Amino acid sequence: MEESHRSRTVITSHSSPHSDNFSTSTLAYDKHFIRTVPGFLIIAEIVFGLLVWTLIGGTEYFRVSAFGWVMFVAVFYWVLTVFFLIIYLTMAYTRIPQVPWTTVGLCFNGSAAVLYLTAAAVDAASINQAVKGHHDFNSWAASTFFAFLVALCYMGNAYFSFKSWRSQEEGQ
Repeated sequence: MEESHRSRTVITSHSSPHSDNFSTSTLAYDKHFIRTVPGFLIIAEIVFGLLVWTLIGGTEYFRVSAFGWVMFVAVFYWVLTVFFLIIYLTMAYTRIPQVPWTTVGLCFNGSAAVLYLTAAAVDAASINQAVKGHHDFNSWAASTFFAFLVALCYMGNAYFSFKSWRSQEEGQ
């Protein structure tokens, strides 16, 4: 009887009981990031941003052209915020030191705050296009509330990004 040969790939990892981060050979995980104020704000941006675009997406928003802007801003920044959350949680920014991450964060959060504020204002101004008490009206009113909350979250993160950027600039 012939013996079959198998090859095995073994992946090893190590962790220290005193380490704050779990690390393997290629990925790291910052379990404390979500407990920081910027981490909490990013989670809030993702949850509230998702509510903004799903509340509008579940209506006949295409009948009011202004909602195209609101949807663009909401979906665009939602996708990018999820991307940045992954970057921060996996600490990928430490493996790409050529990117000025504090400047990128400041520009991202600053632009998101301004554009989300305009989208929330457009959302609020467009509510009257629906019949009060109708599904579209209720959904658009709720999306306006969450759009202003998301704008506030991005403003908060812009503030923390500015503080981080300022301290980095002063340190050089």
